[in-house]
Amino acid sequence: MSMTTRTDDAPVPAPHAADSHELIRVHGARENNLRNVTVEIPKRRLTVFTGVSGSGKSSLVFDTIAAESRRLINETYSAFVQGFMPTLARPDVDVLDGLTTAIIVDQQRMGADPRSTVGTATDANAMLRILFSRLGTPHIGSPKAFSFNVASMSGAGAVTVERGGKQVKERRAFTVTGGMCPRCEGRGTVTDIDLTQLYDADKSLDEGALTIPGYKPGGWNHRLYSESGLYAPDKPIRTFTQAQLDDFLYREPTRMKIAGINMTYEGLVPRIQKSMLAKDREAMQPHIREFVDRAVTFTTCPDCAGTRLSEAARSSKIKGISIADACAMQISDLAEWVRELDEPSVAPLLASLRDTLDSFVEIGLGYLSLDRPAGTLSGGEAQRTKMIRHLGSSLTDVTYVFDEPTAGLHPHDIRRMNDLLLRLRDKGNTVLVVEHKPEVIAIADHVVDLGPGAGTAGGTVCFEGTVAGLRAARTLTGRHLDDRAALKDRVREPSGALEIRGATTHNLKGVDVDLPLGVLTVVTGVAGSGKSSLVHGSVPAGAGVVFVDQSPIRGSRRSNPATYTGLLEPVRKAFAKANGVKPALFSANSEGACPACNGAGVVYTDLAIMAGVATTCEECEGRRFDASVLEYRLGGRDISEVLAMTVEQAEEFFGSGEGRTPAAHRVLRNLADVGLGYLTLGQPLTTLSGGERQRLKLATHMTDKGGIYVLDEPTTGLHLADVEQLLGLLDRLVDAGKSVIVIEHHQAVMAHADWIIDLGPGAGHDGGRIVFEGTPAQLVAARSTITGEHLAEYVGR
Repeated sequence: MSMTTRTDDAPVPAPHAADSHELIRVHGARENNLRNVTVEIPKRRLTVFTGVSGSGKSSLVFDTIAAESRRLINETYSAFVQGFMPTLARPDVDVLDGLTTAIIVDQQRMGADPRSTVGTATDANAMLRILFSRLGTPHIGSPKAFSFNVASMSGAGAVTVERGGKQVKERRAFTVTGGMCPRCEGRGTVTDIDLTQLYDADKSLDEGALTIPGYKPGGWNHRLYSESGLYAPDKPIRTFTQAQLDDFLYREPTRMKIAGINMTYEGLVPRIQKSMLAKDREAMQPHIREFVDRAVTFTTCPDCAGTRLSEAARSSKIKGISIADACAMQISDLAEWVRELDEPSVAPLLASLRDTLDSFVEIGLGYLSLDRPAGTLSGGEAQRTKMIRHLGSSLTDVTYVFDEPTAGLHPHDIRRMNDLLLRLRDKGNTVLVVEHKPEVIAIADHVVDLGPGAGTAGGTVCFEGTVAGLRAARTLTGRHLDDRAALKDRVREPSGALEIRGATTHNLKGVDVDLPLGVLTVVTGVAGSGKSSLVHGSVPAGAGVVFVDQSPIRGSRRSNPATYTGLLEPVRKAFAKANGVKPALFSANSEGACPACNGAGVVYTDLAIMAGVATTCEECEGRRFDASVLEYRLGGRDISEVLAMTVEQAEEFFGSGEGRTPAAHRVLRNLADVGLGYLTLGQPLTTLSGGERQRLKLATHMTDKGGIYVLDEPTTGLHLADVEQLLGLLDRLVDAGKSVIVIEHHQAVMAHADWIIDLGPGAGHDGGRIVFEGTPAQLVAARSTITGEHLAEYVGR
């Protein structure tokens, strides 16, 4: 071992080579909008990445550091195993050194499968099933007997076995006892289909009797019925005999030749149930969802009362509680019930279940129940649910990557989240957090501030160091770190009220409240207090009400802000008019597509068991259009150059000069007003954050004729500097005669409100009541609620 010498000549060991890797070094990162970014991130510390939306935070943390960590781990598996894993390309970076295993906890919503619940997603249900199979009385079977995803079945038949060199046939029987309710097949709801919404009985099939989306005459869905030969396609459906009507609506799957092709014919009703109703409603395309809402009534299953479980599974109990009762309990109550169980034979199982349930409570999700459908969780709730499995982990020297972990959290809950982040760090882990909230930035050991702007104006490191250094650095984040919105001197007077009486959705306890109209109303309260239940469950949807939430925007990587907002339509027409050609030429999804890549801009090469490769199309060089189309110009720009513009650049281009297009300019002005001026028109929708998706939706609805706007946490993903711009936008909506109702935790929005409705006092069954109604000034003066305490502290009262 080499030695070094101290001043007193006493030899000391030189640092071990293994202790020299204390940094994650990133040199020359160019992913997305990053411009040769170089940073050195200390390990086993909490590092917060800040900057305006679109400045490159996610590109650096998720698309570079975390992506390369996952890719390198995947490469340790055999080529055969890698063939079953997702394809990960190497990030565009010169050097990535000192990486550790990355665990990504993002805000992606959990699977919208109707069978997925909070319990199944966290393995709590699996432990409960084992518990009831051991201790439940009467004993009904294995853990499968308590699973709503396993159907009971039995069968018998002959099998051939080899015995003594001879093949012998034996009769074998099997029985599987599952916990699935046979009526609803484990979904908890049954459907009743209104046949009048499926077809017009006065028309024949040839006349277009079917009124289902995707069943137009000439299409295969339609030909399956019109050319089946089971009934006359030229006669009105009303004239069908009972047998023909049964074949048309309910016939079991049958192989037959239709239009010269062997196909499986199936009655219209079961086909609709399998193709449309098997999906979660929120996962449906808008036109399909509209049809389902019109044609189908979802009601609680009368056999299982919505528990999804068979009668046998519900009959087995522990201390008078069935597994259905346990899953319906608020998790904080279930944790207490499990704690009271004392059975040495299952002690390890009880300890593990207690730890999982206590983690729910500790992370602020004790108000949930295990039977809550996973698809109904918000982005913040989904992220915290994913965190649960990591809280008790024995892993150390792991890199945890969080994407705005405080999304959807009340200031009271943010402190608890901070404690959890610090605890993960103190176990010897590297914690990387993308965040805007000053409360989280304040606890950072190291801060990396990206910017200075968004999109092409960002992608550089503006500051790297301590929080105190950030304040002194005078970057955009540093300047706004201590911003505090002041209370209004005068609030607007309401022009009317939306009366809500006896609201009981979810945990609401017969709430009576008047939502003032013509003003900015903020509905607040701790997570799980009943805010969304009150607004979304009680404000009548329909004419005059515009709901703007953070649900995912459906669309492929071919979809972008230009296609989603309808901006591309007037742009295509302007190009067509200026050049005397068809508008379809200026669509990368239609006639104008590059023939080599079909308008995708990249060519995918499948390497079988090896990772596939996506390369920029050599024909169009990633511009997506055929070369002949790019010869047509508007205002000196071709269509690919227009799609590469940011919203701000395009607003100027289409606002004046040769490119002046009023219809396009109106859409672009709305996008700029909601703070999306940095987005490029051709950026794939799949790359947008939750906050960007919501603001994109808001921009598309700003010209709607609705009088009431309902926004769900519009500050999600917003930089401190952008919150002021959002407040200005909300003011403009109200001043234009709109009523704006905002579900929000951000104190700046609360302080700016004309009226506040605070729910609580706690979450779950401890909430669901109105604890304050009045102006922000009155809430601060009273300090009668948790929200009042935090708002008073925020405004310095």
